[in-house]
Amino acid sequence: MTGNAKILIIDDDPTILETLTAALESEGYSVDTANNGEEAINMSFSHFYNAAIVDWRLPDIEGTKLLGKLKETTPKMVKLILTGYPSMQNAIEAVNKHADAFLLKPVAITTLLAEIKKLLQMQQETNHYSQEKVAEFIETRTKQVLEANATKRPAGSK
Repeated sequence: MTGNAKILIIDDDPTILETLTAALESEGYSVDTANNGEEAINMSFSHFYNAAIVDWRLPDIEGTKLLGKLKETTPKMVKLILTGYPSMQNAIEAVNKHADAFLLKPVAITTLLAEIKKLLQMQQETNHYSQEKVAEFIETRTKQVLEANATKRPAGSK
């Protein structure tokens, strides 16, 4: 699943958008880009994304605020913050706003690809586990209903 995942990159630097897009597409990912937060939010309402790579400083919104808005559109989306402004406070804020990863610019492409792959794999495992739990619940509930119906039948009826 990780190879055909859909990723949204949000950054106002065209060079970063081009570089990350080329690297991710070469790994088989489908990539869309947005230059600002508003564009990213609009895109996330009309498309499903497995992951978003979010610049810390965008022209119209701070990256951590955008994380919350993206969580509203796609709660299970993997979210990575990319920043050229490293500080402990920024890292803490990113984690508190539900970033799944916090990477520093310039990021090594191999590091970014490894992190994306790891996070998407975790996302896939979580989805599979959730589906198993739903199936177990349905199976258990079906047995309960069948047993309840069987005990309500009068003797000799089918």
